[in-house]
Amino acid sequence: MKISIIGVGLIGGSMALKLREKGIASFIYGIDYNKQHINDALDLKIIDAEASLEEGIKNSDLIIIAIPVDAARKLLPTVLNLVSGHQTVMDAGSTKAGIVGAVTNHPKRSRFVAFHPMWGTENSGPKSAIAESFSGKAGVICNKEESADDALNIVEKVVNALDMHMIYMNAEDHDIHTAYISHISHITSYALANTVLEKEREEETIFQLASSGFSSTVRLAKSHPEMWVPIFKQNKENVLDVLNEHITQLRKFKSALEKENFEYLEELISNANKIRGILDK
Repeated sequence: MKISIIGVGLIGGSMALKLREKGIASFIYGIDYNKQHINDALDLKIIDAEASLEEGIKNSDLIIIAIPVDAARKLLPTVLNLVSGHQTVMDAGSTKAGIVGAVTNHPKRSRFVAFHPMWGTENSGPKSAIAESFSGKAGVICNKEESADDALNIVEKVVNALDMHMIYMNAEDHDIHTAYISHISHITSYALANTVLEKEREEETIFQLASSGFSSTVRLAKSHPEMWVPIFKQNKENVLDVLNEHITQLRKFKSALEKENFEYLEELISNANKIRGILDK
């Protein structure tokens, strides 16, 4: 099938590579305001041709929106206005309620399937795209009952081609769970990076002493604000909920140290160790 990728960055580029590899995509149009992204995607053979929004949609069977969630929320109604017949539209945003809500009453709502591939890195742009990036990860389809059967089937075919395991849930539940699992991790990483930058003014010391544990913990702090500020904005209430709990947990550690209650400190760490049993399944 012919596919248009709106946003040929890390996620859109990775999807394009895998869908071409699996024979799902016969021709891929790239739509992106960033001319360098288009040039890089052409050089890397991620896309076959650049297209305007109107041209790409007109000539495609499937349109994939892979841009920051605030931009996706604004653009989606326009994209649906331009589709006709049995064309399918899907997104790849990390928040879902706002995006789904933007087209709740759109006459072509059934042509849209809300999707979130649970993968990402701190890198961006088509040069960071990896065909195998989604393998084994969760691919979440939200509010599937609001999508036409044929559109849903197309997206399910895409998810299978990406080698992801499919999960269905409603948009509100998705946003709650991603706040707990993903979004708080990024805030924590940003905060830790800012803490170290504030307290340790010697950059060379950070470089020389940084352990693998520190590097892995602050890796997400390299993620770009143009992607993550919209995510936090779209999912504000859920992020605040889990952030308040995180602050409570930090206060427990602070209190245990201040009071030299090392028995309680051990309890806190032992309780945290339970996560190993979940993640190692």
